[in-house]
Amino acid sequence: MPPNAIMFYALLVICCAYAFARGGAPERIGAGLFAAGSVLTNIVGAVALAHFRDVEVGVLIVDVVTFLAFVALAVHANRFWPLWVSALLGLGMAGHLAMWLSPAVIPWAYAVVLSIWSYPILAILAAGTYAHRRRLNRNGVDPPWTRSSAPAGPPMPPNGPAH
Repeated sequence: MPPNAIMFYALLVICCAYAFARGGAPERIGAGLFAAGSVLTNIVGAVALAHFRDVEVGVLIVDVVTFLAFVALAVHANRFWPLWVSALLGLGMAGHLAMWLSPAVIPWAYAVVLSIWSYPILAILAAGTYAHRRRLNRNGVDPPWTRSSAPAGPPMPPNGPAH
């Protein structure tokens, strides 16, 4: 395994463990989604012997599913960080589109465009988890979901649910 892959997977484990241990539901779901997408991309790329000379269909499918899952998380979560992750995943989707529209794209450039966003996504996940902890410490509560995605029931008090 190349050194950059070892470094990425080490960072993935650290950031996801932090999100699972200290994050709220959106952070834990986001960590699971990103970890699953990263591992599946590696498996699909290895099985298909991805060389990035053409659109990597397996990687594209994993990227589309991961992107749509993060968009759904962004819509329902009471957080900003899933929007940022969705935007970065969308840039990766643009890389697939560029390769599809212009097969003259240099293979290493296509591979870089698909993978470069993974590092900032890990930083955003860690920052989102840290922000959740700060809000929780400051307010005693940090509602995970927007009111529009909450189950029907009595109106929520202005300071969040009483615990």
